[in-house]
Amino acid sequence: MAEWGFYGRRRERSELAGVLGRGRWFFLQISGRRRIGKTRLVQELLQPQRRERMLYIQIPDSDPAGVVSTARDFMENFGVSAPLPHDLRSLAVRIGELCAEGWIVALDEFQYFSRKALFPFTSELQSEVDRLAATPEIKGGLIVLGSLHTEMQALLEDRSAPLYQRLTDSISLGHLDIASLMELLQVHADTTPERLLFLWNLFEGVPKFYRDCYEQGVIAADRQTLLKRMFFSSSSPLRSEADNWFLRELRGRYDLVLKYVARHPGCTHADLQAHADSVAPEIGSQVAAYLKTLEEKYELVEKRLPVFAKPKARKGHYTIRDNFLRCWLDALAVPAAAINFRPLQGLVEQADQRLMTAEGYGLERLVGQLYEERSRLGLGDFPLTSRIEAWWDRSDTEIDLVALDETVQRLRLGSCKRSAAALVADLGRFDGHVARFLHAFPSFSHWQVEKVAIAPSLNQEARQAIEAMGYLPQSLDELTAGLL
Repeated sequence: MAEWGFYGRRRERSELAGVLGRGRWFFLQISGRRRIGKTRLVQELLQPQRRERMLYIQIPDSDPAGVVSTARDFMENFGVSAPLPHDLRSLAVRIGELCAEGWIVALDEFQYFSRKALFPFTSELQSEVDRLAATPEIKGGLIVLGSLHTEMQALLEDRSAPLYQRLTDSISLGHLDIASLMELLQVHADTTPERLLFLWNLFEGVPKFYRDCYEQGVIAADRQTLLKRMFFSSSSPLRSEADNWFLRELRGRYDLVLKYVARHPGCTHADLQAHADSVAPEIGSQVAAYLKTLEEKYELVEKRLPVFAKPKARKGHYTIRDNFLRCWLDALAVPAAAINFRPLQGLVEQADQRLMTAEGYGLERLVGQLYEERSRLGLGDFPLTSRIEAWWDRSDTEIDLVALDETVQRLRLGSCKRSAAALVADLGRFDGHVARFLHAFPSFSHWQVEKVAIAPSLNQEARQAIEAMGYLPQSLDELTAGLL
């Protein structure tokens, strides 16, 4: 079995290498969702060089004594000499001393310093950062890594925060792109459309989840074997992932909203309000506030607007931002919780069936991302001039893909279905959606309009049927061609 490698992140690696290569003091923030690869990126760039002068500390969600104790343990492990810290002030001072000596210090889970009991550390750290920044010959640096965007903002970007405007550099890690995932799958599994859609809908571009599957020996296994090993065994590594890393801080306050949005991606505020009024009238009046908090503070819910809509339009559709959380709440949480009470195989089959349904929505997002990646890389025959969006209206008209090439006035409207048979059967109805879209936007009357029908795989019979109805057939194989 091939060893696990480091996939993607070419831009981020280059940015970090540039920071390290300057040979002077830096204060770098690396942010991104949990498991996205922040620590792995730092390890990849720092292990080959200056390893003996690198200190990594993972900050616990604890009180000051717990943080200091953990820091002492890491310092001893990395060979840091005395004096070791005994409180938050001496921890900040010791970090400053090490940076002055040329060490690179990385503080992971830095967002925990937003806790009231730990916040004084940031004032102590400010003094050290200011002293280091004022000394040109300093060659060390400080890296802070964090996964909760709003809390990192409060610590580093809020005007009232002690560390405001102290950063010299910032790197934000998003999901791995499809090209990197294809490279990963080519080495460790296969790149069939079915496997790509299954894994991307479940894990999107979070490298740690793919590595977990690799380490459990199931990244190339069939769907139900992978689900059973990763979610339904007593030692399954992902059974508690969502609860530990997404939902623990919410303490159940937003369950009704999150579960409904996960199971009805693209729902409206009215849909959610009606659901809350029917099952929990006592919280119905709080739905708007819950949505606002989940969208702005925790960034778990996303409000999507149809293409060409004004920013304040009231046509928003709500979705769960994170594929893993959406799949967990929609398809996996209930079956995984019932493993001690019902036959295992039946629960795995139930979860797999729910995931297949969820993959219909996942396919739309995957196709949009593929169109954008291909355009960015100069692949294919449709260079975009704006990002891929969908369109809908209040009369249930819906276009899954709206792509514009304004340079030659070309418009592409697409329908995405997980099943090729369902795709072909729906094209007659989709013609009506296209007609209503074009009626709503007469500015496209002189544009070249292309209709495209997309499924993971298309046999020759399906292709011929699609072409006969005036559509361009596309499969995931075609959309991923050239990425490797």
